[in-house]
Amino acid sequence: MISALSPHAHRDVGREDRHSSRLTLLAGAQVRVVDPATGQDAAAGQPGEFWFRSAQRMRGYLNRPDDTAQAVTEDGWLRSGDVGHAGDGGFLFICDRVKDMIITGGENVYSPEVEQAVAEHPAVAEVAVIGIPDDHWGETVKAMVALRPGHQATEQEIIGFAREHLAHYKCPRTVDIIDALPRNPSGKVLKRTLRAPFWKGHDRQI
Repeated sequence: MISALSPHAHRDVGREDRHSSRLTLLAGAQVRVVDPATGQDAAAGQPGEFWFRSAQRMRGYLNRPDDTAQAVTEDGWLRSGDVGHAGDGGFLFICDRVKDMIITGGENVYSPEVEQAVAEHPAVAEVAVIGIPDDHWGETVKAMVALRPGHQATEQEIIGFAREHLAHYKCPRTVDIIDALPRNPSGKVLKRTLRAPFWKGHDRQI
């Protein structure tokens, strides 16, 4: 246990900005917000991966030393895999998972931000944003879009719409129109399934 969030935090009418927070630290726990691309602490208020340290931290994965080395640093920080930022009062806000973060041309792109922008298009029923390999940029942003029944939209229309709402480097460079997003039985979008064909043959975990 490293965090909790009181019911009051979700009902404080004077601080609606805190309603989307996921957690505050318990006594004795520590957190760092780390740029996943550099391993350095992110600037104040900027997103990064949450690293936690606590007396209750696990020792490691049973009989899996390589996984333990990836998850726990030599000085005892647990890499959570969650991306977010720290607000005032110790409130932490989660926006993405590291495995879903896209690094294009040295810039970090968080897929939920792009998905939210693309989803505003009136023809879009659902969207998932992934990173695909690119020889020049490392990765580029790709959107997989299912359209609303009776609506039509082209790839360029959706890209142009995104550019009206996002910085250029965050916008999809390509869009695939598909019938529906793949989901598991609980309804979670299977981004791994979407990424797999594009990363086949590349030396990267997806």
